Amino acid sequence: MLRALLALSLLATPLTAGPLEKVAAERIQADRDLDDVLQKAKDLLGRGFNAGSGYGEVWIRDWASFMDLSCQVNDPARVHDGLLRLLRFQRSDGNIPDGVYHLNSPPEYPAEATGLHTVDAGWREVITHPEIHDFQAFKNSVETDQESSLVLALKSYIDATGDRGILEEIVEGQTVKQRVTRAMDFLHRDRWSPEHHLIWGATTIDWGDIAPEDDPGAVLRGSSHRAIDIYDNALFMLALEALAPLLHESEAAGWLALREEIRQHARQHLWDASRQKFRNHLYLGDSPFPADFDEEAIWYQGGTAVAIQAGILTDDEVRSSLEFMRLNRAAAGARTIGITNHPHYPAGLFANDHVLPGVYQNGGDWDWFGGRMVQALISRGMGAEAYTELLPMVHRVQRHDGFFEWFDMQDHPQGSGEFRGSAGVLGKAILMLQQWARESHEP
Repeated sequence: MLRALLALSLLATPLTAGPLEKVAAERIQADRDLDDVLQKAKDLLGRGFNAGSGYGEVWIRDWASFMDLSCQVNDPARVHDGLLRLLRFQRSDGNIPDGVYHLNSPPEYPAEATGLHTVDAGWREVITHPEIHDFQAFKNSVETDQESSLVLALKSYIDATGDRGILEEIVEGQTVKQRVTRAMDFLHRDRWSPEHHLIWGATTIDWGDIAPEDDPGAVLRGSSHRAIDIYDNALFMLALEALAPLLHESEAAGWLALREEIRQHARQHLWDASRQKFRNHLYLGDSPFPADFDEEAIWYQGGTAVAIQAGILTDDEVRSSLEFMRLNRAAAGARTIGITNHPHYPAGLFANDHVLPGVYQNGGDWDWFGGRMVQALISRGMGAEAYTELLPMVHRVQRHDGFFEWFDMQDHPQGSGEFRGSAGVLGKAILMLQQWARESHEP
């Protein structure tokens, strides 16, 4: 009860107490719960790189979100080796796998195959390297965030360790710098819509990796409905911004120009000013959903948070988006603004019968993305608002004594325990918030 009252205390502060930012900064600096959860995050991240207790794999989209803290609490050599291992599974067109997993025995490798060998395993693409016998790679190819995530992870590693030498290390005959540039080339070439000047992927819910056409829906196929969404493009923008300082100024200029091109066209094609939200999908063909289904009534919260991080929205639009997120949280009965989407997609629209309203990627409550919105608010100077939204997530970690993949509307932990993405995102949000408080409280 005491924690619940403390969580509400910021909102209850009378205006006569002084400027909101000053009061928030004082409370943040005095809040030991933030220190407690930050330490819990570091303790978990120091025990490995796999996504969580329910995942044996190291996922690059997850690792990128906790790389900052991971480098603080792990031997940098292990992080370095993990990044290079993933790059050894980069395919000839430049695309990057979702991640790798350890094998207890060598994988089967066809005698007639040469180089990397990919098979469609039905539920994911599996990639085998002829000379690596203790790891395989995999990809859920309906998503388009793996290449961007790699660049963000590499930039975070270099910032944390100062190891710019990794850029010139040779992996399978190419430097790391060449390989990450090829990853960006893949998106700009093979996932590019010349008409819209944006990248595309398969139809999924917001940042998710489940498509509606088949079960489980993780592999891009001929039956997939290609679409442009804000999450993929905003993350690509962040990756291009991260790539620029890793390159020579002359090389970086073109990528930064592409970043601005994407920003302008994301606003033109995806931002719906009348609804103050992003369009969920800009289809390059038909929609997979019935004609009488109003998909645009659904609000995507995770992609919006990443778009704010990428600088696509104005300050007024950020504030409007936050109010919509709060409204959606209340309507869903959720504890935090980390819900994926609201309203939910009705049951039956996805071949995967686990895509149910309020479950997993269809409206589950994820600290992994709620924490990104907190980070986005801090980056826009909205520290008081960020603190207000972070507190329910912090207290939930303490209440359940750990980090979990997602929560249902009754606040029950779901999915994997020891979920490192949540730990990394919340830990970084706490560090950013504490820095904001120190700077705001300076005389």
